[in-house]
Amino acid sequence: MPRRIAIVLTLILATVPALAQNRKRLLAIGQVKGFQHDATSHGLATIWKIGQESGVYDTFIRTDTQLITRRKLDANGKNLDYFDAVLFYTTGELDLDDSQKADLLAFVRGGKGFVGAHSAIDTFYNWPEYGEMTGGYFDLHPWNQFQAPVVVEDPDHPIVRHFPKEFRIMDEIYQVKNFSRERVRVLMSLDAAKLDLANKNVKRTDRDFAVAWVRNYGAGRVFYSTFGHREDSWNRPDVQKMWLEAIKWSMGLTQGEAAPRPKAARP
Repeated sequence: MPRRIAIVLTLILATVPALAQNRKRLLAIGQVKGFQHDATSHGLATIWKIGQESGVYDTFIRTDTQLITRRKLDANGKNLDYFDAVLFYTTGELDLDDSQKADLLAFVRGGKGFVGAHSAIDTFYNWPEYGEMTGGYFDLHPWNQFQAPVVVEDPDHPIVRHFPKEFRIMDEIYQVKNFSRERVRVLMSLDAAKLDLANKNVKRTDRDFAVAWVRNYGAGRVFYSTFGHREDSWNRPDVQKMWLEAIKWSMGLTQGEAAPRPKAARP
């Protein structure tokens, strides 16, 4: 029996390096050049935790943008070529020069992933190509933090199919400008019939308040969700699964439609 146990342990240990080699790599950026979200550290730590527990990816958390480049770096040798996807939980005009900006767009267009969490669209207002890639920009949060009535528009998509058709979440939901369903595929949105549309900060006359979407960007994949202002939002198992599935999808590990489509009429 001891010999059998030793053989089994040897086989298990032999697979560990292979499993580690098969893990994908996520670069998670938490640089802030504006409003500091209290949940930023918690959110990025949650992304790290999900990767460790799932065994799908390793997370490299940075509060600077040094690695967003394809130039060779002497410090540790890692740059964008080392990663399979980049995640932003950021605010404001980050420290990217023109070369780095071009490298980030080329990274995604070339077949890699980009994942935007909450204030990722409250970033780079002076760089229109970034807003085009992500799908839009922050334009206030009319209802601040509230029990948001969410509708799942694409229940077959792997990122959101675990959610019920309708649910509520306590979070701060962004209103989005420079947004068009001709560019993205909306996975979840707010139920406008349950919103206070008389709120003075409501600017969208089309009553279209997207909560999460995907898009193809060249050969790459982009996901964004407004969830994540609050720590308890990050703690929800269903939201954590959304982030896991979004990262997997962005890395090409799962398949899910990203073709744009118009908003379906509510029954």
